[in-house]
Amino acid sequence: MPARRTVLAALLPAGQLAAGQALNRLTFQVMMTVGPALAGVIVAAPHLGFGGCYLIDLASFAAAAYGTVRLPSLGNKSNPPERTRLSAVTAGVSFIQRTPVLAGAFLADLNATFFGLPTSLFPAINAERFGGDPRTLGLFTTAIGAGGLATAVLSGPLRHVSRQGLAMLAAVCAWGASFAVFALAASLWLTLASLAVAGAADTVTVVLRGTIVQTVTPDDFRGRVTAAEFVAGAGGGELGSLEAGLLGSLTSPVISALSGGLLTMAGAVVIGVTLPAFAKYRPAQHPPLPESSWGVQPPDRS
Repeated sequence: MPARRTVLAALLPAGQLAAGQALNRLTFQVMMTVGPALAGVIVAAPHLGFGGCYLIDLASFAAAAYGTVRLPSLGNKSNPPERTRLSAVTAGVSFIQRTPVLAGAFLADLNATFFGLPTSLFPAINAERFGGDPRTLGLFTTAIGAGGLATAVLSGPLRHVSRQGLAMLAAVCAWGASFAVFALAASLWLTLASLAVAGAADTVTVVLRGTIVQTVTPDDFRGRVTAAEFVAGAGGGELGSLEAGLLGSLTSPVISALSGGLLTMAGAVVIGVTLPAFAKYRPAQHPPLPESSWGVQPPDRS
């Protein structure tokens, strides 16, 4: 994943990064919604089953291999001064710490995933509110995916956002508020609607975070910073599930989800106040490329 995100920044001009991030997120949302459903159909088909499903999955990787082979050479011409992998990681983290815009983007994402991701509470809340019906439990995750997919499809206006840091903080607040509503919702429709809004806010956050990271980070640090971004995104969600489950066992699932949503909103405000450079961040304006240049060759970033 870090290598894939680095490739995206190398292929696209800075003015098209937001659109590229949105398209990347759209493919992820389609995979998360269409993939499992298609797998279920294949498994249930006569003479296919699980073996046929995995065989088709294996064959589909030929397309990924073809796409990788067709990529242009993206070798980094500069040689990092670090001699060990540990020193390279340390240099990347140090660069993030001394760059307020990057630090704000990372903290905003960690704040959202650590406090405001109560997926580990879904079974308990479903059992308490809807009698443990597995159909409603499945709809919880589906609603998040549907909201994220809809926003990814309609994410074109994000490339026109000038205050990207402030917009990311607003999306994090919407994420937290959605889970606060989810904690208190009594009806199934309000529960699913709040989760759909959370999925939409998550897509906006991911697209803006990726755009900020790839725009602010110079080429010499892009691989290391992108790797740190991936670790923060993946690790924050797992730690958030642990936090939500522990607090839910000590109090109640509803209190855990509600407090997590409220803390997410408060954390976004604190980040905006303590890191004003992130809240005020505006990307440099780049003139649009002529339409005739697209589809011919990758734009020259020299």
